[in-house]
Amino acid sequence: MTDQLTQNQVNQAAWTACDTFRGAVDPAQYKDYILVMLFLKYISDHWNDHVANYRRQYGNDDVRMRRRLERERFILPEGCSFYDLHAQRSEANIGELINMVLEKIEDKNRIKLEGVFRNIDFNSESNLGRVKDRNRRLKNVLEDFAKPALDLSPSRVNEDIIGECYIYLISRFASDAGKKAGEFYTPAAVSRLLARLAGPAPGNTICDPACGSGSLLIRAAEEVGSDNYALYGQEVNGATWALARMNMFLHSKDAARIEWCDTLNSPALIEDDRLMKFDIVVANPPFSLDKWGAESAEKDKHKRFWRGIPPKSKGDYAFISHMVEIARPRSGRVAVIVPHGVLFRGGSEGRIRQAFIEENLLDAVVGLPANLFTTTGIPVAILVFDRSREQGGTNEDRKDILFIDASKEFAPGKTQNLMTDEHTQKVIDTYRTRAELDKYSHLASPEEIRENEYNLNIPRYVDTFEPEEEIDVAALQKEINRLEDELVGVRGQMAGYLKELGIHVKR
Repeated sequence: MTDQLTQNQVNQAAWTACDTFRGAVDPAQYKDYILVMLFLKYISDHWNDHVANYRRQYGNDDVRMRRRLERERFILPEGCSFYDLHAQRSEANIGELINMVLEKIEDKNRIKLEGVFRNIDFNSESNLGRVKDRNRRLKNVLEDFAKPALDLSPSRVNEDIIGECYIYLISRFASDAGKKAGEFYTPAAVSRLLARLAGPAPGNTICDPACGSGSLLIRAAEEVGSDNYALYGQEVNGATWALARMNMFLHSKDAARIEWCDTLNSPALIEDDRLMKFDIVVANPPFSLDKWGAESAEKDKHKRFWRGIPPKSKGDYAFISHMVEIARPRSGRVAVIVPHGVLFRGGSEGRIRQAFIEENLLDAVVGLPANLFTTTGIPVAILVFDRSREQGGTNEDRKDILFIDASKEFAPGKTQNLMTDEHTQKVIDTYRTRAELDKYSHLASPEEIRENEYNLNIPRYVDTFEPEEEIDVAALQKEINRLEDELVGVRGQMAGYLKELGIHVKR
């Protein structure tokens, strides 16, 4: 029996394959080449494994073999496997050959893969360098992925390991890419916390309207505890949308519907000319998006912005409005990551915030530690909306809003702070019990919110002030007197020593 590869072995081998690009190509760019190569290797190894099995089963009956192969999850046209490219790795036009193979694979699997490879060019001089350097890098990558540690055959690697390797690579790319990473990655601990706050259940439809690489959707699916769910996503960046599609396949979530579109201006999750409704909506949308489309929001055919139109330079409430509108009435739940300005900014944002509160939709405000993200060092918050608080919903009698200050719940890392399982569990336990804990959480009544003029800044509700230790003035004065007496004695002793030595010190 062939030895099984571990998660760490696969992760490290895939990360090592990036060495050929480091220092020469930006991580935000070379991530696409590595992740596509991982996907190609995955479908090639599975194809070869199944071909061998069918050959043993059907012998020389090529007709039956072809019939079975035509029903495979992914079909590889002849000459289009990773190993065909590996055999041609020294060709002068290897970049062009890879592009041709990917195009043929996409054509043969159009229902699943249409458009997935269109945004990546393995023959790009601007991304991969001049011909000689480009060919060397591509040859190195093909050789790295041919190593035994990246044999992704079902007999060697559990399916879950491949999917987790994909997310591992995305997290490492995000760390290296820094501020360029925001569009495709949410830290794992934050994704899990957001998913758990949303609380998906069996049978739910789950949507992320700003899904990036899809990792948050996958974490939300894992929270369901069964395979009985449906995943939906929208992503505006074509290359990132392709990452999300491959991410779904590598996690065996082939039925996920991920659309490439501008969520705020041309949403694509539409049924009967109306926005689809979902049980769970989660997202880490871009913070304070400029030029999000405010000029056309008033004429939005889906009437998502009826509470007010956010400023054209800050799209936070545009995303929040969209998310609440696509949550199923009287039962849907929304969890969204926002910058703290969303909690207190005035103007149109203040009016929109007031409307959400007066509609009794806002369920919780959770403040997170600073420096959790590669893209920003500022602290962020999670807003939880619950449409079951609407009239006719199961929680219509709930009127308070839970505030949680988890800003100190972290472990320092080398470059980022980390929320451990213990930290996130404390948030979840507090949210589920709606407990009031000293200097950590508070249930605010509608009257209290109104008294604060709908300002949701967390310190207004959770008092984290640590009083200074009381000073015993009498005891302190006594200690000062003792030290002064001691100092007089030391000075006198020192003067005696100096006199014996014949040293005169001017005063």
